[in-house]
Amino acid sequence: MRVNRGLLYALICYGAWGVLPIYWKALSDVPAPEILAYRVLWTWLALSLVLALRHRWSWLREVLSSGLTLATFLATSGLLFLNWLTYIWAVNAGFIVETSLGYFINPLVNVLLGRLFLGEQLRPGQRAAVGLALGGVLYLTWSYGRLPWIALTLAFTFAFYGLLRKTAPLDALEGLSLEMGLGLLPALAYLALLFQQGQAASADAGMGTWILLVGLGLITGVPLVSFSAAARRLTLTTLGLMQYMAPTLQFLIGVFLYREPFGPSQLVGFTLIWIALALYTGESLHHHRRPGPAAKGLVGSD
Repeated sequence: MRVNRGLLYALICYGAWGVLPIYWKALSDVPAPEILAYRVLWTWLALSLVLALRHRWSWLREVLSSGLTLATFLATSGLLFLNWLTYIWAVNAGFIVETSLGYFINPLVNVLLGRLFLGEQLRPGQRAAVGLALGGVLYLTWSYGRLPWIALTLAFTFAFYGLLRKTAPLDALEGLSLEMGLGLLPALAYLALLFQQGQAASADAGMGTWILLVGLGLITGVPLVSFSAAARRLTLTTLGLMQYMAPTLQFLIGVFLYREPFGPSQLVGFTLIWIALALYTGESLHHHRRPGPAAKGLVGSD
């Protein structure tokens, strides 16, 4: 039986992102900012090696001469690092379920930002989905007694990141390499300061922890390359459906592996958001299968 390579790449990508909480838990003895600094360092090294092997450095001179491009990627790198830092800290603080909520609502936040910043019109089904998701967030706020700020931080930082990257001139590999390069000096300075002050948790870490820290480049780069390969081979509609695999795995890991609390009140809030996602997905599938001008372009474009 012939395997659909696009689906295989998507499974690798979203599967890796889905089980990331297990990786962060294995590094729980290292504070989140220190993990982030190592992630920037090793990801930059891994991506630089890939670019060197492919002889793909010609874009760098043009980028360095464009103030607008540099400003855009300074903003995207800041959003990405905030997203990563929040996610790593939240997982090791026992909030895996709430992190999954952030990535469940992210597609709906994307729709909302498209309306606010790109002037994209919301179809009735999309408006209903966004309204239901907002209701779910408000209910969770009431049941928690606090705003689910972890989920909202993850959803909005990644949505704004995607919004800026949508207009950025670089492909995924070059763009992430530039973002890691912009964060490299601050990461190295932070690590040097920790070691100088004797506060680096990694200084006394065992071989296993160091292997995981060095592996940060792979666990960041491999899913990204797989995602790029999947995006070239699959329709955006198929890719959009598969993106729910990652938060679903995160949710299951949080509830069943790490036994995070998930009571009836949380179930109600999550159910509202799951219904919103089902409505959004069903409406999108119907819209793109419908004959007419809207369905003649690229699948998944609104």
